[in-house]
Amino acid sequence: MFKHALKLLSLACVSASISLGGEAQWISVDGENIENANTWAAFRKDFTIKEPPSSAKAKIAVDSKYWLWINGKLAVFEGALKRGPNPTDGYIDEVDIAPFLKEGENKIAVLVWYFGKDGFSHKSSGKLGLYFDLKGGDLELKSDSSWLSRIHPAYGESGSPAPNYRLPESNIQFDARKDIENWQSNDNPKDMGFKPSREFGSMGVAPWNAHHKRPIPQWKLFDIRNAEFERVPCSNKMALIKARLPYNMQMTPIITLTDPVGGNFIRIETDHSFAANEINLRAEYITKKGSQKYESLGWLNGQYILLKIPAHVKVDKVEYRESGFDTSPDGKFSCDDDFYMRFWKKGINTLYINMRDTYYDCPERERAQWWGDAVVLMGQSFYTYSTSVHSLMRKGILELAAWQHGDGVLSAPIPGMYKAELPGQMLASIGKYGFWNYYVNTGDIETIKTVYPAVKRYLGVWELDPSGLTAMRKGGWTWGDWGDNKDMRLIFAGWHYMALEAAANMAELLGKSDDAGDFKQKMQKVKEGYNKCWNGFAYRHPEYHGETDDRVQALAVISGIADKSKYDAIFKVFQTQSHASPYMEKYVMEALFKMGRGEYALMRAKHRYANMVNDKFHTTLYEQWKLGGVENGSTNHAWSGGPITVIAQYLCGLYPLEPAWKVFSIEPDPASFKRASIEIPSVSGVIKSAFVRDGKKFAMNIEVPRGTEAVLYMPTFTGSLKLKINGSENISAFDEKK
Repeated sequence: MFKHALKLLSLACVSASISLGGEAQWISVDGENIENANTWAAFRKDFTIKEPPSSAKAKIAVDSKYWLWINGKLAVFEGALKRGPNPTDGYIDEVDIAPFLKEGENKIAVLVWYFGKDGFSHKSSGKLGLYFDLKGGDLELKSDSSWLSRIHPAYGESGSPAPNYRLPESNIQFDARKDIENWQSNDNPKDMGFKPSREFGSMGVAPWNAHHKRPIPQWKLFDIRNAEFERVPCSNKMALIKARLPYNMQMTPIITLTDPVGGNFIRIETDHSFAANEINLRAEYITKKGSQKYESLGWLNGQYILLKIPAHVKVDKVEYRESGFDTSPDGKFSCDDDFYMRFWKKGINTLYINMRDTYYDCPERERAQWWGDAVVLMGQSFYTYSTSVHSLMRKGILELAAWQHGDGVLSAPIPGMYKAELPGQMLASIGKYGFWNYYVNTGDIETIKTVYPAVKRYLGVWELDPSGLTAMRKGGWTWGDWGDNKDMRLIFAGWHYMALEAAANMAELLGKSDDAGDFKQKMQKVKEGYNKCWNGFAYRHPEYHGETDDRVQALAVISGIADKSKYDAIFKVFQTQSHASPYMEKYVMEALFKMGRGEYALMRAKHRYANMVNDKFHTTLYEQWKLGGVENGSTNHAWSGGPITVIAQYLCGLYPLEPAWKVFSIEPDPASFKRASIEIPSVSGVIKSAFVRDGKKFAMNIEVPRGTEAVLYMPTFTGSLKLKINGSENISAFDEKK
């Protein structure tokens, strides 16, 4: 197919009556065991001001999560991030509470949930604690022993079974009979059992250590909404309430009910509380007598809220509060293929439910930042969600480097207790599709400067064998992909080559020419070693004896190791071998487009993803090809949305040529599509591109942000070409080439 390239140029007065000297202190509940897992503590501070300041920024840190009320109004819903910018420290929020303050007496209330255990996404400090430091005009308010606190008696341990070990959160049990009603705004907290807090020391004191400014926004909170529900009798004594949500989401359930007796047990679950072959999170509620309303504050995910209740309890209403990462699906896509429209919708649903403190592999089983997943999720995010999500990428990149082991090894998921290296995922993270793709899309050179030493150290642990190929590293888990027929030597070598390429690019960017030269020399050796494994029909390592691995053919193509002379043979492999899981299938699809086989790429993907896209009962994509696949994988695994990136980058042809999309390409390959349109939220502005293919006519409509340049490649379908721009054949003002 011939292509023609066109360059398109295209201060308030404040009076306050409170000022506390000294530094803010870490405080906790005095005389209580504040090391117990799943402990909830309530804190109160009352104070008087003459005139509210126009700005009052409070620095707030806890282990592990908090809810903040000021004068009885909820100011922060689930504040704080899971701990772990590095193996010892935590994050600190900065919240402007001025809009909640008033003249005269003010009441601050903080509810703290202490996880008390490590997980795959959290490193526990070992103690429940609160730090609060506010400065606004003449107003200073610091946490110290004048703050009152107590363990909240209504929160307790749930019955068995407990959530699986990967989750730092515990199930929440709330006994309404023991609630401290209106404790957030009551005038006499001491009458409710509150007493002076214990001081532990100023910021930096162990075990909480140093804290880093929260690098991502507070959560996006949606309106509280009703959920339609049905009541299903289970027996004479029990009933099931089944409330359907519009889609699989992160949410907190809210129930309104009437119990004429009180003291009855209600089990709160979702359809994901027991899923992905694991025991996940749920909640429990013990009723008080009469009418009552309760919100379980630990978020769950699912498409159904399930309440197991005594038969005599009347449920009046089921509601939910959706929350999630503060971004919006600004990317838009439309085409004439219904299957890919449904795929795109499920893909962005799955992507969103896997964003919060970190990028998740899945939102119920682990909530863990596995970096093979994160690389794929980042790629999708650039084309689908608003640029605020870039902060989540940056956070993850900095965390990965900061958790590097003393011997140079990287491991994930982090933050948390997992310490084993997955060699292929670690190479992918620092490579072409990971760190470097982040830079190309954002232009964030400062992050590259920060993590480059970690990239160089990690690549230093990789060696070559006598053939020049990447030597085998088993790591802590020799994982290349789910499924069978994995040619591990070549899977790792393909990722290694692209990691070296990215490192060479970083080195050149930072003016480290000697490093760049070293990386390029090693790249050449790996390429030569990889090509020694070509047998005339496919890439196969001599030590591998399974069926030919489609994954390693894909890596050879997308890395540039395979030259075009091998494309026809590799295409035959893709026609007969389908071993890649949804994690790696994205790279197969990309390789097919790169080889000029876009129609087959769409056909193969449509066949492979059919089960999850055609599933009418799930609004998200599976971890495996089928329900009940390997280890009964999750039904909300965003790595399965990888084709979103391929559709945007290859079929619609949008990709950056210079960092931050200052210069970018529009190079559509319509394949079997008759029409498609896409809108992406780049850091340089919204980019729009649409095409319509009608026989031999191919029309495009594009919008280029001011201050950027686009290079447009127009596909041709016959031997001759007549080109019009805005209806005119006069294109002398534009560059043209074949």
